[in-house]
Amino acid sequence: FYRYGGPEAVDAPIWAERSLDAIRFTLRREPDVAALIAEPIRSTPHLPPPWFWPEARKLCDEYGALLIFDEIPTGLGKTGRLFASEHVGATPDMTVLGKALGGGILPIAAVIAKASLDVAPDLALGHYTHEKNPVTARAALATLDIIEAEGLVENALKVGEHTRSHLTEMQGRHSSIRSVRGVGLLNAVELQGRDGTAGAVADRAREKGLNISTTAGVDLTLSPPLVITEREMDQALDILESAIADEERAG
Repeated sequence: FYRYGGPEAVDAPIWAERSLDAIRFTLRREPDVAALIAEPIRSTPHLPPPWFWPEARKLCDEYGALLIFDEIPTGLGKTGRLFASEHVGATPDMTVLGKALGGGILPIAAVIAKASLDVAPDLALGHYTHEKNPVTARAALATLDIIEAEGLVENALKVGEHTRSHLTEMQGRHSSIRSVRGVGLLNAVELQGRDGTAGAVADRAREKGLNISTTAGVDLTLSPPLVITEREMDQALDILESAIADEERAG
C-alpha cells in the first residue's frame, strides 16, 4: 500500500489487499514465523487504509506471530498522537522507539512490550558496555517529561492540521503539485513531472534557507520538530512555495 506513481498506478486499497495476501501466504507457508515487523505509518508519509492493520493483527493472532511496530520515525508525538499505532486501529505486542527518545541529542532506543513477554526480568541481557546507560536514560526521561509538560503532542496535531490546510491552498495555486498527504507533523507534497523534480525544488528551497527531504524523486517530505509554531511553519511553507514557483518558471 505504499505504491504510487503515474495515472496508471494501482490505488492504495488494492496494494493494501495485496500486502495482506502476502502476509497470509507467508504465515500459512512458514508456520514458525515469530513476528511481523513494520512501521504502522510510513515516515515519508504514506497512510494505510483504516482496515489494513486490524486485518494484519487478526492474521498475527491466528498464526501465533507477534506484531511489532517500528515507531522510531513516528513515535512520541510526531503524528499528533503519542504513538502512530493510535491512528491505525491495531495494538502491537511490541513497540520499538529511538531517535526522538533521546531528545534528538543522545542516542537511546527502547522496546515497549506486553507484560507477558517480559520473560527474563532479572537477567542482564546484551553487551555490558552498551547497557543501562544512566546519562541516556536520564535524557529519555527528561524528553518524555517535556513532551507532556509542554503539550507537544497537541501542538503537533494543531500545527499539522494548519500545515495541510496551507499546503492544500498552495496546491490550488500550483499545477505542479499533484497531491498533499500527511498526519500530524509528518506531511508530504507529491509533485507532477519527471523524477528528480522534488530534488530540484529542494535545492532551490535550501538556497533560500529551508532544508527539506525528498523521496522517490517526486515527493517533498516535511517533518519539523514538535516545538515548531504555526508562524514558523508558515515561514517554511512560504519558502517552499517560492521554490516551487521558481522551478515551474524554469521548467
